[in-house]
Amino acid sequence: MNFSEVFKLSSLLCKFSPDGKYLVWSLEQPEWHCKIDEGSAGLVASCWSPDGRHILNTTEFHLRITVWSLCTKSVSYIKYPKACLQGITFTRDGRYMALAERRDCKDYVSIFVCSDWQLLRHFDTDTQDLTGIEWAPNGCVLAVWDTCLEYKILLYSLDGRLLSTYSAYEWSLGIKSVAWSPSSQFLAVGSYDGKVRILNHVTWKMITEFGHPAAINDPKIVVYKEAEKSPQLGLGCLSFPPPRAGAGPLPSSESKYEIASVPVSLQTLKPVTDRANPKIGIGMLAFSPDSYFLATRNDNIPNAVWVWDIQKLRLFAVLEQLSPVRAFQWDPQQPRLAICTGGSRLYLWSPAGCMSVQVPGEGDFAVLSLCWHLSGDSMALLSKDHFCLCFLETEAVVGTACRQLGGHT
Repeated sequence: MNFSEVFKLSSLLCKFSPDGKYLVWSLEQPEWHCKIDEGSAGLVASCWSPDGRHILNTTEFHLRITVWSLCTKSVSYIKYPKACLQGITFTRDGRYMALAERRDCKDYVSIFVCSDWQLLRHFDTDTQDLTGIEWAPNGCVLAVWDTCLEYKILLYSLDGRLLSTYSAYEWSLGIKSVAWSPSSQFLAVGSYDGKVRILNHVTWKMITEFGHPAAINDPKIVVYKEAEKSPQLGLGCLSFPPPRAGAGPLPSSESKYEIASVPVSLQTLKPVTDRANPKIGIGMLAFSPDSYFLATRNDNIPNAVWVWDIQKLRLFAVLEQLSPVRAFQWDPQQPRLAICTGGSRLYLWSPAGCMSVQVPGEGDFAVLSLCWHLSGDSMALLSKDHFCLCFLETEAVVGTACRQLGGHT
């Protein structure tokens, strides 16, 4: 595993272009490719179009979205975008974009053709306060979910027909996260009650629900616990007199995984329920690229990542970190999960096992987020003010994971 030099970064704004050739600027030619200035309109969000030839900028107060063409330098404007958690989504083939809108105190969804940004469909949604929208990977169904105060998720066809509505319960905080399986066969809905409900694509009914208890009692479930491993100092490594303070860095502790014996009690966080956005419920969930696994995090058990076997609809493994999990993301090409916790380590899980990797560099490189390259052979690691690229050698990583699994590290 190799790492690039460190580059400057602002506000974790770093993402690979859809074709994998650019990271805001060219990876092969580091000089700037272009610069976009929204002027007095301001800028609160920016994203690539799937073809990698357009950039969509959202202006302050969500007054409009400006579509900039990097090829023709033409500009298009889209009015009334809604300020919500996830208000823009593209079909995987890049043909269509769905946009959440708010007009006259009502929620709408508009579908645009990305080739010329012309409006294709426009329909209102049966929501109190639309929070997010997400296309199924096959582009046939659009999921729309309501505010957390109203448990409701709606499924629409491409032409705007309502296919189904699902609600698990009433009179309590509802949906917190949503994720489609890459096969489009399953829709995972994470809720504030600490459960994930799996809907099927035929009837849009729930086929199972996954709870996240703080105690793991099933001996068939592998529980990996991260542990500190201080480096061993031989007598030959000691100096006399000892070095003065500030003379150089001390050896840093190493990290390893141990397989815990069940029953296992996971660290829990007591939520403050009388404040906004309480740390409860399923805040993160993501399917592996082959749809075999689902990774989740229950926000009041913040140090744990749960990996579920979707074929057998059961818990497969649990990883408990020393620090709260900040982000995780699947390798786009294989079932390999990368995890970061805000420290200077990168964690990788696969069905073969787990491994912990120290990110090199002067001082501690605090990994706050990460982003895989579409090839799966590299990823961008993001800290507050900097980022670096991590290059993986697939065979070496798998081999190391297998060795660590055998040694319980």
